[in-house]
Amino acid sequence: MSRAFSVPPIINLQRDKLVPYRLEGYTAENRCQWLPVSFNAETQCGSYYFQLLPGAVTVPHVHPGYEEFYVLEGEGVESDGTVIRAGDFISFPPGSYHFTRSDKGCLVLVFEWRP
Repeated sequence: MSRAFSVPPIINLQRDKLVPYRLEGYTAENRCQWLPVSFNAETQCGSYYFQLLPGAVTVPHVHPGYEEFYVLEGEGVESDGTVIRAGDFISFPPGSYHFTRSDKGCLVLVFEWRP
C-alpha cells in the first residue's frame, strides 16, 4: 500500500524576498530582515533566514531555547567581540544572552528549538 506524498513548500532566496523583521521590539533602525521557513511565533521554534544589513544591531535578548545559526555570507560581531564569518556555525544554549552587530552585512540561516 502506498501513501500519497506531499512536497512541503520550498523557500528560495532568489525568488522569495526577505522582509523587515519586526518581532521582539525590532524597528527599521535595527536594519534586520528575515524570511521565515518554518518559524512559529507562538512556540518560538523553527527556522528562518535572517539578514543584518550593513550597520545593523540586533536587540539584546535571552534565549528560552537553543538558537543556532549558520553564517551563509558576510560577517558579524557577537556581543563578546567574537567575529563570525561565512561558514561558521554558532549554537547558543537556553538562557544565553547576546546581541549581534554587522558593519558590512551578514546573512544567516537560523534554527530555534527546545529539547
